[in-house]
Amino acid sequence: MNTETYKLGEELDSFNSQEVQDSLKAILEKGSNVMLDMTDCRYISSTGLRVLLFTKKMAAMKGQNLCLKSVSPEVKDIMDVTGFTEFFDYA
Repeated sequence: MNTETYKLGEELDSFNSQEVQDSLKAILEKGSNVMLDMTDCRYISSTGLRVLLFTKKMAAMKGQNLCLKSVSPEVKDIMDVTGFTEFFDYA
């Protein structure tokens, strides 16, 4: 199965969450796994976390995978505090 990489910007929040969700959904609908490159992302809001969870669930329903790559310490802290860290695979 192919894997496509999607690169996030500096933030994943309510301002760009719908665009990111639509892009990730389109990758999954093509039958590819998603590698989410978070190299530049320094902040993720609760809306952004919802996008990640939605994408993870959608991928699982299709037998596909969402993998997070290069998660910054700032975002990892947010994910740790909210308990989201354990839900995802990391590269």
